[in-house]
Amino acid sequence: MPNSNSKILDKLTSKNIIYILIIGFLCISLCIYDLRWIIPSIFIYAAIIIYSMWVTGKKKTEIENHIKAVTSDVDTASKGNLINTPIPLVLIETNGNIIWRSKKFVTEFQNIDVGTYLNQIVKEIKLDIEKNDETIEITKQFNIDKKVYRIRGSVVKAKRRDKKKQKEYILSLYFINETKYNELFDAYNNSRPCIGIAMIDNYEDIIQRILPEKKIELLAKIEREIIDWVTKTGGLIIKTERDTFIYVFEQQYLAEFEKEKFNILDKVKSIDIDEKIQVTLSIAISTEGNSNFEKYKSALTAMEIVLGRGGDQVVVRKDGKYKFYGGKTLEVEKRTKVKARTISQSISRIIDESDNVVIMGHRNIDIDAFGAALGLYRLSKTLGKECYIASEPTGKSLGKFLDKLKTEEEYKDIILNEEEVSEVINKNTLLIIVDTHKTSYVEFPELLNKIDRKIIIDHHRKAPDCIENVLISFHEVYASSTAELVTEIIQYSKEDITLNLIEAESLYGGIMVDTKDFTFKTGVRTFEAAAYLRKYGVDIIRVKKWFQADLESYNMIANIVKNVEIHNDTIAVAVYDAEDENANLICAKAADELLTISDITASFVMAKMGEKVCISGRSIGDINVQLILEKLGGGGHITLAGAQLEGFSLEDAKDELVIRINEYLLETE
Repeated sequence: MPNSNSKILDKLTSKNIIYILIIGFLCISLCIYDLRWIIPSIFIYAAIIIYSMWVTGKKKTEIENHIKAVTSDVDTASKGNLINTPIPLVLIETNGNIIWRSKKFVTEFQNIDVGTYLNQIVKEIKLDIEKNDETIEITKQFNIDKKVYRIRGSVVKAKRRDKKKQKEYILSLYFINETKYNELFDAYNNSRPCIGIAMIDNYEDIIQRILPEKKIELLAKIEREIIDWVTKTGGLIIKTERDTFIYVFEQQYLAEFEKEKFNILDKVKSIDIDEKIQVTLSIAISTEGNSNFEKYKSALTAMEIVLGRGGDQVVVRKDGKYKFYGGKTLEVEKRTKVKARTISQSISRIIDESDNVVIMGHRNIDIDAFGAALGLYRLSKTLGKECYIASEPTGKSLGKFLDKLKTEEEYKDIILNEEEVSEVINKNTLLIIVDTHKTSYVEFPELLNKIDRKIIIDHHRKAPDCIENVLISFHEVYASSTAELVTEIIQYSKEDITLNLIEAESLYGGIMVDTKDFTFKTGVRTFEAAAYLRKYGVDIIRVKKWFQADLESYNMIANIVKNVEIHNDTIAVAVYDAEDENANLICAKAADELLTISDITASFVMAKMGEKVCISGRSIGDINVQLILEKLGGGGHITLAGAQLEGFSLEDAKDELVIRINEYLLETE
């Protein structure tokens, strides 16, 4: 208002000056025309000036009085509104001193010790001020006595009376009660539908291996457990196929299921009809999507991940993330020779339609991935296509094998680094990824963007970070190794494929190493694949020598075992703290060695590799090392898994691993 006063008065004064100047100009002109008018003009002009000053002063006084009256009315109204504001308001200094509070603030918090809450609020705002030392707007949500408030306001610098004192600020804070809004919002979210899919994992086994009279009873009990589990939520469930159910229920019950850790898995497994078989379920639930159909599609995608992880578990898709429950039992083999033959023919057709083929494995490539790559190389060459292996193998794990491979003239120019691969690819190049399906684990991640046509062949449990938009995903978690899958592709191919001896031996080596000499994760199909490779004259002793540890490595492993720590009586955790480019190989062998000790059910060995800490996990099946290492960004199988941590020291990585082990043990109690 003072600025407005000044403008009005200045405008009034400037107009009078203009009029006086005009009159003065006319008087001067009159005097020049007739000198007799000089004296009268002076008197007349002086009188006009005096009159103008009197009128201007009077008008100024009237305007000032009017403005004061208006300002007083506005101030009175503003103060009244401020005092009687319907929203609680408080003015408070950052030292905790309350300057003023509205009537609504007093009544809103009359039965609460609001001072404690105010001190905490001011403390948080003060931290924000220190980061941004200027006037800032405040928007915070805070819980006060079981109510939720949205705190809005501003911060201004307080005038310091004493310059020696610390700088203080005045906060004007409005407290908007959002409790009802949040309750309505939660009620809305809780009432939104979730879409789920439940599938009996081993339905085929039930059909084939159980007597008809027991089969009917078993299926009836399974269906009853599933239906009871859903209908207690008031949800709807429909059996869409002989082994598949689709159900809809309100989101509020999802939290209860998660709290119970989806005990439906254990209830179904506890059904005892025949000792030959244990029933397991795979369940996928999604809350994401603008429509029920979108949620259903999201649940279908989640179900693919569940089945790719071996079943007997639940995956929940929520808030853009996957959360897993269960997965404690070993996978039940579901593969059929018909599927292997179909996949083989499809891969052969796609290779035949391609200009050339690039095969890529994971970082720190092992014999399983390399053997699979050589098997696919032979398939591609049989179909008349140029084929390359994208890899930069390092370390001792493949040392003896690579020495042998280099003596073969045919393979001298097929192993290319990333730059060399970029020179041979085109729009019709086919990229086959072996022994991994994770975008972050492939040898050269940039190739995934450069090559559109992709195929995945892998046996690891499926993770959310999977490569998308592929032509074929031959992802069989029930297989012992990728080498086993590639052997089946070759075995059931329509083409007349003849493997070279080193190709057959590398495939055999991949199976042998991943099964720990045919002791872990072996099935009938594993031995069939090994028998097929033996027909090519595989020298088992020579293959075994490729992966023998030297004395120095064996001493390192013995030292790791010597300094192991035991957690929860049965879990071994060890650290390999030497600088070694082959640390991942030493860790894997040390983890295997620890399992030979009685009462050890799981082992974890870690080492520093450059900027990363690599962890190898092994178990005899009682503990799921995959679920533990997944919490650290890794993956694998129940009995064999790994992880790589960036930005961790060895000690910090060990502490983090122990935390994750304890979390797993609590979850599985």
